[in-house]
Amino acid sequence: MERNQIVESLKQLLTPEQVITDQHALNEASIDRYKKYQSIHKTFVMPIPSCIVKPHSTEEVSKVLMFLNENKINCIPRTGGSATEGGLENRAENSVVVDGSEMNKIIKIDTYNMQATVQCGVPLQYLDDLLREQGYTTGHSPQSKPIAQMGGLVATRSIGQFSTLYGGIEDMVVGLEAVFPDGTITRIKNVPRRAAGPDIRHVIIGNEGALCYITEVTVKIFPYLPENNRYYGYTLDNMKTGFEILREVMVRGYKPSIARLYDVEDAAMHFSHFEEGKCVIIFMAEGPAGITKATGDAIEEIVTQYPECEAVDPKLIEKWFLNLNWTAEMLLEERKEILETGNMGFTTEVSGDWSSIYNIYKNSVERIRKEIPDLTMIGGHSSHSYINGTNMYFVYYYNVVDCDPVDEITKYHEPLNKIIIEETLKHGGSIVHHHGVGKVRQPFIREEHGSAYYILEKLKKTFDPNGIMNVDTVFATDDK
Repeated sequence: MERNQIVESLKQLLTPEQVITDQHALNEASIDRYKKYQSIHKTFVMPIPSCIVKPHSTEEVSKVLMFLNENKINCIPRTGGSATEGGLENRAENSVVVDGSEMNKIIKIDTYNMQATVQCGVPLQYLDDLLREQGYTTGHSPQSKPIAQMGGLVATRSIGQFSTLYGGIEDMVVGLEAVFPDGTITRIKNVPRRAAGPDIRHVIIGNEGALCYITEVTVKIFPYLPENNRYYGYTLDNMKTGFEILREVMVRGYKPSIARLYDVEDAAMHFSHFEEGKCVIIFMAEGPAGITKATGDAIEEIVTQYPECEAVDPKLIEKWFLNLNWTAEMLLEERKEILETGNMGFTTEVSGDWSSIYNIYKNSVERIRKEIPDLTMIGGHSSHSYINGTNMYFVYYYNVVDCDPVDEITKYHEPLNKIIIEETLKHGGSIVHHHGVGKVRQPFIREEHGSAYYILEKLKKTFDPNGIMNVDTVFATDDK
């Protein structure tokens, strides 16, 4: 179909007000934060979507997807728009962005069964603030919390900063509703657990809009007891010791809500008032008073076994904790600074077991320092730990020198990503811990999964045989 035919058909299917054709909005919808340098310089070279549609109900999503599927038009599902790995980038002509942000009703908060049911466009910040007023919390707090919405969080298999206690979004989802490309509406009921075959929630959680469109989710909620929070922070000499401390806390069975280890470079950005040239490890114990005391006592006991660790004032950690998340002002300031200085900052996160994570970190940093030009900072931190391993969140900055906005990605960001992914795969880790595969890490998806890629491939061919859902995201390009 021609571009104007798509737009007019969708206006008839919904209402004209629900079909957005504003050029600025379409330009911005052609990419996501992965290409923020191009966005800041208003350089849009990807195909521009034909329109953005804003459905108000699951039934409207179903009608839109049926139309797109019948006419083989690429669909890019979106809610909050905070993606960082190219998952919202458009690579097909005349695509349609299906934006669920106006599906923003809180359907039910059930404090007896400790769960909340919401539409996909409900902002996480709004839901969590509402719950906290009543003495509850989602326990989910990614850095994007002020702008992220529930559908996108589930679709990207997101994780929050308190994951060591509460888990990732996949641990919180009780049930959900989704629409598949042929218009089929499917609902997975809300139960605490069942053994009725494979856990079909995981066909949908983390699909990144490449299989279906999430319209409604039910998540667990937890008691909110901030008066019992305990904060701990220490400086130390090296990352290897820090990983050993994290491992011991986890292996002994303790679950602080925050357990984070910063290398020297990353610590200097977050904890400039601490002793220079030191790594930093921090913890927060959260929950009922008895649990926070036991967790805090155990952390202090474990850390004292390492003489190089020196405690810092817990109030400094609490102050840091209160300023974790993005704000609209911060994002605007970031854009302004990049435009003025040409200095770009970005991240890549991976995971590995305790035996491999230090080598992934060390080898990646060493290679990046040798191989990447115009580097102004390379460092990182571990922020999500498990009994069998942890993640590594690489942070890097570089000056964009002698290249236009389009070439910034190929000169700097892609080579940086590739080094980290190569070192991670070499040591048996995962190429993505929580940002999603998107389109950026999709070329490595077969190597990531190995023989298990057969399962993913069959899902795509079964549920999206026409290949209209978020083309080139997660699944290898020929999986249609």
